[in-house]
Amino acid sequence: MRFDRFERLVGKKAVQELKYKRVVIFGLGGVGSYAVEGIARSGIGTIILCDYDKIDITNINRQIIALSSTIGEFKTDLLENRILDINPKAKVLKYTVKAEETIIEEILDMKPDFVVDAIDDVSAKVYLIKTAIKRDIPIISSMGFANKLHPEKIEISTLKNTSVCPLAKVMRKKLREINISLNFPVVYSKEKPKENTTLASSAYTPSVAGLMIASYVINRLVGGEST
Repeated sequence: MRFDRFERLVGKKAVQELKYKRVVIFGLGGVGSYAVEGIARSGIGTIILCDYDKIDITNINRQIIALSSTIGEFKTDLLENRILDINPKAKVLKYTVKAEETIIEEILDMKPDFVVDAIDDVSAKVYLIKTAIKRDIPIISSMGFANKLHPEKIEISTLKNTSVCPLAKVMRKKLREINISLNFPVVYSKEKPKENTTLASSAYTPSVAGLMIASYVINRLVGGEST
């Protein structure tokens, strides 16, 4: 059985329930692509993907779908193929566009069971978080993992309780300005970013963050323990 080892861990009922769950992932980069991987390998029935970007050679060090053979291909197409290779019974919905307000609204109109925010653009993150919270749709958001080398310093907490992370600081300020609660889950790192003039990244920090997001989502959906 495809998910036999997972079923032994969470039970047959939970695996059956996951077949009817719908999860959307906004942003399919170093964090988002690994979140998709963990979610797909846990048997989620419907996976919605949103990202406008194509694979670039600079993605190869940290994105699970980035290979020499996939340069120039859309991330949504690659992840659709990968998901269906993992689980042919899964349903994949693709939005190969930027996560702008109208797209966010359209996707959230489908009432997903969980939203993963792995977007880099601050304005889009703010709108997505605000909209999901107002609609009472569960969401977990990724903070910044560029210029960091220590995955052991990654944690899941509420945005309100984050520290050190520069992106989390920006998000706290912007969401307070529009009176949005900061008591929603985020994955972030307590590691102080290395000083670089440009964004730098490792293979193992964003990937760990993405898998932690997947674990949070799945644990919540099966009623298990989560941070």
